[in-house]
Amino acid sequence: MRPLTETVPKPLIKVCGKPLLQHIVEALPKEIDEIILVVSYLEEQIRAFCGEEFCGRKVRYVTQANPSGGTGDALFCTKPLLKGRFLFMYADDIHGTKALEAVISHPYAMLAAHSHEPQHFGVIELNENGTLKSIQEKPEVPPSNLINIGGMVLDTSIFSYPAKPSVGGEVLVTDMVTAFAKYHPVQVLEQFVWIPVGKPEDITLAEECLCPIDN
Repeated sequence: MRPLTETVPKPLIKVCGKPLLQHIVEALPKEIDEIILVVSYLEEQIRAFCGEEFCGRKVRYVTQANPSGGTGDALFCTKPLLKGRFLFMYADDIHGTKALEAVISHPYAMLAAHSHEPQHFGVIELNENGTLKSIQEKPEVPPSNLINIGGMVLDTSIFSYPAKPSVGGEVLVTDMVTAFAKYHPVQVLEQFVWIPVGKPEDITLAEECLCPIDN
């Protein structure tokens, strides 16, 4: 996201005049009444923006000491604050509310989307009954075109399935969930409204989808 992130943390980059983080939180189902934000780079800006209550929800923060540690490391940072089931999400994907409402109705579940370039994402392989078999990160030969987009309903038993660091040194939450899914059925639901914002050019695409057209 450079040069945009030289002065602003990625979750506060604006789409249609509103920070990504606000789009994400506003889409959450009403059942989600507390948010835990994993912060690091320019975290003081996120803390100042969200405060102790944001969009009617209590907010707590944990600082990821090693921001290069990966998504699994970020999740482990929240372990002391979590109890029972929770919804795990990324901070640069805008989601539609209906699928989020559906995914939290299952004990364990995750959202997915179809992609024309699945090799750039975590690719999902399903069991015969439609539950999760595995998630392979950026495989050269994808087993499907169904990709992980975040929005995972898990519980604290996920911490019993720590993953080894990848070749790049990151601990990936997708590896943890793959191990978890061997013993717990994880439902896979399609998200029809998914807008990833990972590169500067994605902002324009997102605004074409979200911003009202001036008459």
